[in-house]
Amino acid sequence: MTVFSKIVNGEIPCYKIAEDEHFFAFLDINPLTKGHTLVIPKLEVDYIFDIDDKSLSDMIIFAKKVAIAIEKSVSCSRVGVAVIGLEVPHAHIHLIPINRESDMNFKNSKQKLTEKEMTEIAAKIRSNF
Repeated sequence: MTVFSKIVNGEIPCYKIAEDEHFFAFLDINPLTKGHTLVIPKLEVDYIFDIDDKSLSDMIIFAKKVAIAIEKSVSCSRVGVAVIGLEVPHAHIHLIPINRESDMNFKNSKQKLTEKEMTEIAAKIRSNF
């Protein structure tokens, strides 16, 4: 079982943004920018392109709704999208509020946000979802 499955099952706490029957969105605990969110399928699948076509399109639509809520909640020019998938063997989409392309460089230092900041950001995005 992956760390993401444990988050979905409530075994590991997270800053939840949204969920439905098939997908789950939560703040990245090592964000590149404030509001950096991960969208995952609840079904544990390692590689995003192993997800069946219907589920993958549904995941993108779910991610779009989350991105719109992020844009309403965090000061940014747009929300960038990245799918890397090597750090956790559970398919996931990174939604990263950006003002320039370099904001999406995964070699950048990660933000160190307090629990209070993370809680407030998650609540604001949830309220706009």
